[in-house]
Amino acid sequence: MQARGDNLFSVMKAFANSSKLLTAQERESFRATGGGSKGERPVFFDYFAQFMVFYSRRQALVFHSIPLAIFLLMPVLLRLPNGSLLHSFRSYCDFFKGLLFHASGIILAILFPVTFSILRLMFARQSMNWFANPYLAFLLFVPCSLVGLLVPRFFWRQFPLSQDVNALALSREELADEARFWGAFGFYSLLTMAYLVSGLSGGFVTFLLSAFMLPAWICFYLSTKFFGHQSLRSTACYVIPLVPCLTYSVYFGGFLAVFLIEKMGMTGSHPPPYGYFVPDAIVAAVVGLVTGWCFGPLLPVVGKWLTKSSIVLFLLHGSVLALAVSSQLFPYSKDAPKRIVFQHTVQTRDSNQILDASFDFAVVDSNSLMFVFEHAPEVAKELHGNRELSFDTVKQSDLETWKGIFPISALFSRSLKFPTKTEEISKLYRYFPHITARSPVITDEGSRRVNLEFSTGSLKEVWVAVLNITGPLSNWSFANNTVPAPVKVGNRPPSYICRLSGSSHENWTFWLEASSSEPLRVDIAVVDLYLTESTKKLKGLFPSWMDVTTFTSFMSSYVF
Repeated sequence: MQARGDNLFSVMKAFANSSKLLTAQERESFRATGGGSKGERPVFFDYFAQFMVFYSRRQALVFHSIPLAIFLLMPVLLRLPNGSLLHSFRSYCDFFKGLLFHASGIILAILFPVTFSILRLMFARQSMNWFANPYLAFLLFVPCSLVGLLVPRFFWRQFPLSQDVNALALSREELADEARFWGAFGFYSLLTMAYLVSGLSGGFVTFLLSAFMLPAWICFYLSTKFFGHQSLRSTACYVIPLVPCLTYSVYFGGFLAVFLIEKMGMTGSHPPPYGYFVPDAIVAAVVGLVTGWCFGPLLPVVGKWLTKSSIVLFLLHGSVLALAVSSQLFPYSKDAPKRIVFQHTVQTRDSNQILDASFDFAVVDSNSLMFVFEHAPEVAKELHGNRELSFDTVKQSDLETWKGIFPISALFSRSLKFPTKTEEISKLYRYFPHITARSPVITDEGSRRVNLEFSTGSLKEVWVAVLNITGPLSNWSFANNTVPAPVKVGNRPPSYICRLSGSSHENWTFWLEASSSEPLRVDIAVVDLYLTESTKKLKGLFPSWMDVTTFTSFMSSYVF
């Protein structure tokens, strides 16, 4: 919402004003008359935010099949004057070779920037240098992606033809260009059909590429009759019809890459040692993919101009220059902050006893808490004094500590726990969240029903309460008596989680039903947005480019 609010508002406005917008009754009537089905996902996209293209899945089945049909028929149609099935079969072989050559270029366009990103991080002090500077991701990964795209053409300048040049009265260059083009065309048509068969509603980008490549090739083929294959005019006749499609590919691919970069700051910290490389590898792969579909359609004809040693060396030097520039840029800023989760954890028993209290910290990207404390020395000193601070000298908190914000806690891989005093909590709160049994246990046909009452105590700004129930639970009074699938939190056995949002002046009353005499364990975690003075002081010590989400979590356990 913060980054793309204007775009989201425009999309919602377009949907709200659409003539295809139906009420619930109209939708049911539409399905009943066979006009639509529940599992159908239409294909829709906008062209430079000027107009929207929308067509149903049935129409997509027809439209998206046309490029593949053309690819499969072309060897027969091109060799029809010769009347030989052998010639058509050899054309098929060359076209599939061209398809494999093009596919290998796209794959290398993805693998080269991924490899480059991993090598870069082996000598860097922090990852995600592109997070605050999205242009850096393109500067880093586009040149080496282009190198990967050109590698097959660079090393195999002579296309291995299966067709007989003398029998067809065509030059070797003409047959090679033909095989490369139809191979690329077949690659995009197969991708389009793969999207459709897999049930996804995309595929429009590759469909547009194949749709625009066909008239571009016709223009190129006709221009070669006048200017020849080696003429820049013939190349221009191929490129110009592709301009509307390529500009849209750049627009859509650039938006996709920037959107992904913005989200990398909150995708989670993955376990070491490989988690450090994950965000850079993902962004490198996406930029490589975008580069592939933006430059790929040009390769069959323009490739011979780009696979010169001087151009490849220029791209390699550009990658090295981008590496030097990236080392001078910091990965975060006020507009692209480092996100930290700071929880004041209070372990309680019953309604008025405190067992333990601590400050717990976690991050949601690949730069660990050691990076945070290195750039926030005042925080490190306040928490740990002048002693050495590392993952070996500080106790790590487990995932159960973060039950109050489940499932966000799944984004954490290594979080740290610092003990703190409990006197301030005792002064602020008279009663803590607790559960009491309201009536005796009722036994019925081997099952036990426990009637319980849950109180949030004297908490000030309750955001959410989480009940984590472990044991032979067969039914409960929540969610229309529907027990969800069990989930696993940390090293604990599978359990059932219920979230109660907001605060209430009245206590929550509910019942749990067990299928056996084994005890039911109920862990509660209540998140209070009110902060103590010591918590506010500690939060204020973080730099302005760190976005610290802070709250207090009260946790306790009961067995019934």
